Amino acid sequence: MFAMDPVHLPRLFPPRLMERLRRTADADPGVVVRDPSRVGDPAVAERLAHAEVLITGWGCPHLGAGTLTAAPRLRAVLHAAGSVRALVGAELWDRGIAVSTAAAANALPVAEYTLGMILLAGKDAFALRERYRATRSPLSPAETAGVGNHGRRIGVIGASRVGRRLLELLRPFDFEVLLHDPYVDDAEAAALGAEPLALEELLRRSDIVTLHAPDLPGTRRLLDGPRLALIRDGGVLINTSRGALVDHDALTRELVSGRLRAVLDVTEPEPPPAGSPLLTLPNVFLTPHIAGSLGNELERLGLTVAEELERLAAGLPPAHLVRRADLTRVA
Repeated sequence: MFAMDPVHLPRLFPPRLMERLRRTADADPGVVVRDPSRVGDPAVAERLAHAEVLITGWGCPHLGAGTLTAAPRLRAVLHAAGSVRALVGAELWDRGIAVSTAAAANALPVAEYTLGMILLAGKDAFALRERYRATRSPLSPAETAGVGNHGRRIGVIGASRVGRRLLELLRPFDFEVLLHDPYVDDAEAAALGAEPLALEELLRRSDIVTLHAPDLPGTRRLLDGPRLALIRDGGVLINTSRGALVDHDALTRELVSGRLRAVLDVTEPEPPPAGSPLLTLPNVFLTPHIAGSLGNELERLGLTVAEELERLAAGLPPAHLVRRADLTRVA
């Protein structure tokens, strides 16, 4: 049974992929509920009572005791999106229901977006575009002295799914890659192609800092005023993770001063309030949370779910299983 905002279903599962699902299981795309614990339609309630697998997505609320009571045969939740932190609770874990996520698939476009922004930031493309629009004059050698991607030091905070994919994408380029992640030892960092550093040292040494840590109590305001002050003058901060990882008041002060530049796909709050300098500053490139899966990229999430369903039908565990203990350090 599908539990999500129905608007997402045809994008996650276009006809050929829906047909693949239906070859594996009794899946009815005509029955999509947002909240499986509050079903008024008897036919839907009956279907939920027989459901062994819930395919969830954006718009599905927390799956608590009410859902489990209504779905006594439930044995797996396959989430066609990223984080399951808000979706699952103690009741579900206690009953031993398997939980899978498409977070690995969603990590791919985020890493690709980040790579693109690193390359553009290294060329100072955003500021030079504005200059060209205003003056329509060629650049002087003095204006481009600090521009370029040769030997740039890229500081990656978090060897998450996105962080690891980004580290792979960075390998062909002439970058010096630095990594901070408290769960990654020196040998693993070397295997990932990065130099492991404490957070403060990474901030001091990086030309471009990119955030890929989860939003957890321990990472809130990870980049506060004192840490932002460690980034060199003219440095760039890229955030495609969560706005809560950055003290936005402190960041705004740095950006208003012109000392730092930023590429922000996420903010806190999101969107920024009317009148926020982030909306108009020339040294800020702001996008509306587009780094994750959009448009035709959503089918990749649906494909992950289809493959997980086929594994379950074959008696295999999900390939992208989430365990209860994982939630102490992943989103």
